[in-house]
Amino acid sequence: MTSRSRCCAAALVLSLVCGSAWSAESFDAERIAALAAMLPPAPIGVGCPITDRAAWETLAKAPEFRNVLPEAERLLEQPIPDPSDELYLEFSRTGNRSHYERQHGLRRGRLYTLALAECLEQRGRFLPALEQAIRVTCAEKSWLLPAHDGRLRNFRGEVVEIDLASSATAWNLATVSFWLGDRLSDEVRRLVSHELQRRTFEPFESYLRSGTPSLWWVTTTSNWNAVCLAGVVGSSLGAIESVERRAFYVAAAERIAESFLKGFTPDGYCSEGLGYWNYGFGHYVSLAETLRRATGGKIDWLADRRIEPIAMFGRRIEILPGIYPAFADCGVNQRPDGVLMAFLSRRLGWGLREVEQRGLLTASGPHGGPASVGLYAFPNSASDCPPVDGPVALPLRDWFPDAGIAICRPSSTGGLGVALKGGHNAEHHNHNDVGSFVVASGRSTPLVDPGGEAYTARTFSARRYESNLLNSFGHAVPRVAGQLQQTGRQAAARVLGTHWTDDSDTLTLDLLAAYSVAGLDKLQRTFRFSREGGGELEVTDEVALAEPAAFEAALITFGTWKHETPSRLRIAGRTDEDSVQVDIDTGGVGFTVRAEEIREDRGGPPPTRLAIALDQPVRAATIRLTIRPAR
Repeated sequence: MTSRSRCCAAALVLSLVCGSAWSAESFDAERIAALAAMLPPAPIGVGCPITDRAAWETLAKAPEFRNVLPEAERLLEQPIPDPSDELYLEFSRTGNRSHYERQHGLRRGRLYTLALAECLEQRGRFLPALEQAIRVTCAEKSWLLPAHDGRLRNFRGEVVEIDLASSATAWNLATVSFWLGDRLSDEVRRLVSHELQRRTFEPFESYLRSGTPSLWWVTTTSNWNAVCLAGVVGSSLGAIESVERRAFYVAAAERIAESFLKGFTPDGYCSEGLGYWNYGFGHYVSLAETLRRATGGKIDWLADRRIEPIAMFGRRIEILPGIYPAFADCGVNQRPDGVLMAFLSRRLGWGLREVEQRGLLTASGPHGGPASVGLYAFPNSASDCPPVDGPVALPLRDWFPDAGIAICRPSSTGGLGVALKGGHNAEHHNHNDVGSFVVASGRSTPLVDPGGEAYTARTFSARRYESNLLNSFGHAVPRVAGQLQQTGRQAAARVLGTHWTDDSDTLTLDLLAAYSVAGLDKLQRTFRFSREGGGELEVTDEVALAEPAAFEAALITFGTWKHETPSRLRIAGRTDEDSVQVDIDTGGVGFTVRAEEIREDRGGPPPTRLAIALDQPVRAATIRLTIRPAR
């Protein structure tokens, strides 16, 4: 390394760190200089420039890309979607997110499709519409989503912050500019460069220098950290001319991404749920691959031994083939992202051949936006790895001891599988669901966690737990003295014991801390899952109180249900073969089954809460629910 490089790196550290809450040691000159030596002299984005016709013609011939040109031709006949000021302001007035976000997504999708089509075809017929789409995007008052600009300071031009959407816009615009190069007019290329500086690079560097604007996600442990960081650093590597400045962004990424990794328990559990694992960890992997490419393989985050447990989450959380619990703000039909799983399988040697065939290289299709296509549709570090034999079958159970989550599977096809949840009530995208469970049968989940609600202003406010989907009313957990679970890290399940065998799995939880009920002396839930026959889950709740109080257990279902006997329920799955029966034993105490639909906006049919409520207040009681395939 030359003395000039060291001087440039040192000057950059001083200019960016002085006065910041970040210490100089976080971005030392020697590290930046070392990184600069790994990076190419000029910025290089992900994917291939349009001039690499062999690479683009490979995509053009792939069946997964055959609809891009017809879709782009259709868009030429359509007006540009308009995420208008009026729609932007709607969130601050009514709390509605969906109207603006739909138009925003359509506008971004138009830009990305036109860029991809032009690169596939290279005839120039999509360029005028593409350049107009770039101009209107660059003219938007804010690249943030309105839900992330609650005080409208970005909209009014008082500050320029960075969020999930703006960072994605930046990376994708930088990628489009890299792909098209001088096929874009000088005016449009200068416009993109100016807006990247103004909306992404300047605020990021300003934050690291002075702490303003507020980029809270830099230190958070949630998906925001990885998503925003990937967009900022990915766009910097593809657009910033100075190699020392690009090296600073890589050094910043090395520090900032550590916070994201702290959001996972040591056993690899993602409390944000499977959907946000796809999103957050998916962006972490994308940034890791971008850095590996940019440094010629000298930086490879995926070689870190901490990563594989996190990567394995997408496999380990599977209850039965294709069925996953919808814990946290997750859709009930959420699956691991196929392209992400294909990439991880080949990189980490899992041997998921069918998954790899559907998701590697051109099989990934026009997945996500330009940055995603650039990373996954062209040769990458996964496709460079030879396939391995496999896969290794999932075990009878996966136990996440740090998170208190058990996934219990049958010993043969056709039996029940269950997901059992301990945890606490201050998890990422938290629901008050300590002690809940999911029962899978065949191709369905007769007993569910109902997943998240449609996001509004209430969802991420102090009123979050007014929602009966997010509070414990919407989960298969007890209700004590009429009280639901409380929120907070102290509201945690304590694991009293586990016993795992080939025939059965037992997990015992102390749920006392999840309830703020005077005189509650004991609340213990024991799960016993048997693999014999078609499988069986026994859920036993034991309660003790200083004074008599109401007590009930609960089941949550999207299926129809009926009494087969006074103490037996039949709850439907997707087919009759998937249905389950629930035998209720209250030790002779009278009980009533009360059904109530949970009327919250979740973008689909409401789930039903079945309360098994004791008919009289009790000081001590036991409710045992035995769930098995319906006969």
